[in-house]
Amino acid sequence: MQTSIETLSPLERRLNVDVPAEQIDREVEQRLRKLSRTVRLAGFRPGKVPLKIVAQHYGPQVRSEVIGDAVQNAFAEAVRNQNLRVAGYPRIERKEGGDASQVSFSAVFEVYPEVKLGDVAGVRIDRPALAVGDAEVDKTIEILRKQRSSWTDADRAARGGDRVTVDFTGRIDGAEFAGGSAKDFGVVLGERQMLPEFETALSGVKTGETKTFPVTFPADYAGREVAGKTAGFEVAVKRVEERQLPQVDAEFARLLGVADGDTAKMRSEIRANVEREVRKRVENDVKQKAMQALLDTTRIDVPKSLVEMEVQRLVQQTRAELESRGLKSDRLPMGVDAIEQQARRRVTLGLILGELVKAHGLAAKPEQVRVLVEEHAQSYEQPGEVVKWLYSEPQRLAEFEGLAVESNVVAWVLEHAKVEDKAVSFDELMGGAV
Repeated sequence: MQTSIETLSPLERRLNVDVPAEQIDREVEQRLRKLSRTVRLAGFRPGKVPLKIVAQHYGPQVRSEVIGDAVQNAFAEAVRNQNLRVAGYPRIERKEGGDASQVSFSAVFEVYPEVKLGDVAGVRIDRPALAVGDAEVDKTIEILRKQRSSWTDADRAARGGDRVTVDFTGRIDGAEFAGGSAKDFGVVLGERQMLPEFETALSGVKTGETKTFPVTFPADYAGREVAGKTAGFEVAVKRVEERQLPQVDAEFARLLGVADGDTAKMRSEIRANVEREVRKRVENDVKQKAMQALLDTTRIDVPKSLVEMEVQRLVQQTRAELESRGLKSDRLPMGVDAIEQQARRRVTLGLILGELVKAHGLAAKPEQVRVLVEEHAQSYEQPGEVVKWLYSEPQRLAEFEGLAVESNVVAWVLEHAKVEDKAVSFDELMGGAV
């Protein structure tokens, strides 16, 4: 058997293999003889089927298996001898019309790139800084009050904060369009549930009124069939209601889980929750910036095969999530280009992190994993049992080991980059949600 390797591109290789035809024939005959001892065919006793008959029935299949095994063996040997790191799966191609005394084929495959880590020393990372005080606690309480509010009819014109319940029908060029009509639809003015023009038109309406007005959809509107077009809406106002907020008292504290209704204890628990959420959001923000710094400073070629595999994984994952929510999975919420871009980013980052972890000893330490596991277990009624369950099967710790590695990588980037604390407002960091 003769083999040779060609370099087709920085990452793509072709392995050429020539196997003497007589070697293939000899192996095929040996396997057919072995098969003839056990094969069962109508009209023959077991083990008494003539070799010629066995060859007629099973020859093509056995030959295919022999050639496949030859390919795999030659490929494995070449990879081992050349010390190649194969990415993805090889594409096997049979060569026809060559020397009749040879069985020739090739295997086209990709190899992992050499990753030369970039220098993050010149990268600036702004780390959000926010101290949780009484103002942040008060704002959170207001959000919690809104979440537990009730609505009463308002005998006046609608204004900001009111809930307006309407029936509406939208038409473009005189024709109704998908998603352009609804009945008993509630809109809270000022919460940006609808396009600004739609909400503005509802400001000042009263129960029982009807109104018509135009709305122009943005050019980048998600619904492509209406993007950039102007629709005329007919609206019937069925109710205008004003929000009634609960008082901040013992009953409200009990609604939030403070059994004795102590409002001071309620504020203390809210402060602790907000501080925990602020810390989590800062960590996530810094993590994203650290990962982006690695991507921006390291240039590598990415194997197409790995990107394709990641695309398939993301598509399957997205479809499974849609189906778990009872939605159809035939139409994905993002286009193929967006999925491929996300897949390429994930593969690139994975290659960079792998090299960084290896080069700087950033693998997860057992004590780090233990801390993460115990923190996770605290959200359950019996934390100790959860910890035991997770440690009973090593593969269950993979997620926590991954989190520990990410934490080590982020810490390394922050140590080497230029980090500046930047004061941010509560709304900026929380994005309007707690």
